[in-house]
Order: sequence, then C-alpha cells, then structure tokens
Amino acid sequence: MTAPLFKGVITALITPLRDGKVDEAAFTRLLERQIAAGVHGVVPMGTTGESASLHPDEHKRVVELCVQVAAGRIRVIAGAGSSATDKSIELVRFAKTVGADGALVVTPYYNRPSQAGMAAHFEAIADAVQLPILLYNVPGRTGVDLSNETVAKLAAHPNVVGIKDATGDLSRVSWMRANIGGQFDLISGDDPSYLGYHAQGGVGVISVTSNVSPEGMVALHEAAQAGDYVTARTWQDRLIGLHKGLFLDNSPSPTKYALSRLQLCTEEVRLPLAPTSDAVKPAIDKAMADAGLG
Repeated sequence: MTAPLFKGVITALITPLRDGKVDEAAFTRLLERQIAAGVHGVVPMGTTGESASLHPDEHKRVVELCVQVAAGRIRVIAGAGSSATDKSIELVRFAKTVGADGALVVTPYYNRPSQAGMAAHFEAIADAVQLPILLYNVPGRTGVDLSNETVAKLAAHPNVVGIKDATGDLSRVSWMRANIGGQFDLISGDDPSYLGYHAQGGVGVISVTSNVSPEGMVALHEAAQAGDYVTARTWQDRLIGLHKGLFLDNSPSPTKYALSRLQLCTEEVRLPLAPTSDAVKPAIDKAMADAGLG
C-alpha cells in the first residue's frame, strides 16, 4: 500500500472580495494563517471559493496566487470543475502549468449526466493532463451522484488518485476501502461526519470549518490519526457548532461573516449569493465562542 498523496486537513479556501474584486492581500493573509496553523493543504477555487460565480480570469489568478504564496510549503489542489468537459480540461491544464499539486474536479452540474457520461468526463480529463486528480462528489449541489461502482472504475486510471466525498454517507468509505483498496485517497468533504469517516479509514478532510478554526481542525485530525478518539471527540464537540453554523445560510456567506468578525476579510460575496442574514448571525457567534474564537 502506497502512502496517500493527499491527506490531513485541506482547507476549502474562501475567495475574499472587496468592492467587487478579489482581495489579493486578504487572500494572502488567510493562506499564511492556514499554513501557520499546520494545515496539510488547501483548495483554491472550489465550491467554497465561489468558483461558480467568479470570472475565468479571476479563477486562474486565484489559483496562480495560491501556488505562489504557498511556495511548496503545503499541497495546493486547484478547483477545476465545470459542467463542460473541455472547460475542466482547460482549468486542469492551467493548474499544472502554474505548479499546483493536483486538481479537484467536481461532477458536472446542472446537465445531470449519466454514470457513463460522468465516467467519460473524468477519463477525458485524466487522459488530457498528467496531474493528480481528486474526484469530487457532492450530489446536494450538482444534482448527480457518482456511484461507488463508477468511482471504482475511475480509480483504475493512474491520474485519478482519490475522491472528496461530500455525501455524508459513511458507508461509502468502507465500501471503497473494500473494493478499491488503500492506494486510493479517501477524503471527506463533510466536516460534521469527518470523525466517523476517519474512523472507517479516511485519510483526510477538505474542510470549510478550517477556514475559521484551522488549529481546531488540525488538532481533531491529529488526535484521530494517533488513535486518541477521546481527544478527537472533545475537539469535535467544540467544533460541531461551526460545522453546522457555517451552512445556516448560503455557503460561503457564513464563513465570510465569521472571518470578518476575526477581521481577516470582508463579508462580501458575489451575486447570486447574498451576505449572511442577521437571523443566523447569533448562532454563528455562539459557535465561534464555543470553539474559542472571538
């Protein structure tokens, strides 16, 4: 069994905005904070980075900036998803050109392809660019669910190295371990269920919560990795409010609200997203206090 290429706490970075533009200074501060906290990697321009509503040139600039600032200190897995295969290939190719360590490719959204269509989509991307690819399955956002059997088929491709599973279905990690094996990186995309996912053999989490509490998520992961589930559960209990609270409104608006309270960026999001509603802010405030933040 080979060591995982991607593992540990990998932050699904927000993209800070100011006056309608990407705030590169804030992005750099946020990324340096992640590195100082000990995260193992980051994903720029994933769902949490508002990839669906940023312009293609903004998307590419954020990926390029992330690689430059990270400077090899942590893994950079570039978000490269699209509902069109040729667009995903272009984004993966760009990620390779600027030096990203891998690409996170979501299932095509809105057009709802079949399992055969999704398999052909990922195979075409993996054939086109020699860069490690993480599949990304998040049916709650895309309207399609990448089946276990399709994942197993794609895992045979040498450039497909793992999956970000944001289904919250903990039975999937056990099935994949049994039917694919340990050479495939099994990464949770669901903060609330990550502890259970890890206990069943997952090697990491692509986390929204770690935007706000990177130290907490790193502590949770390291305790679980050491087999100290008492300590890991203690951290899970401290962070569960954030896990839930950061999705009380359209994500990543609550995350940006929390980070604005820490004076790290503005609350600004790109339409059609709206800022966090006042009705849910008290719950986020409490979650931050429970996590020892602010």
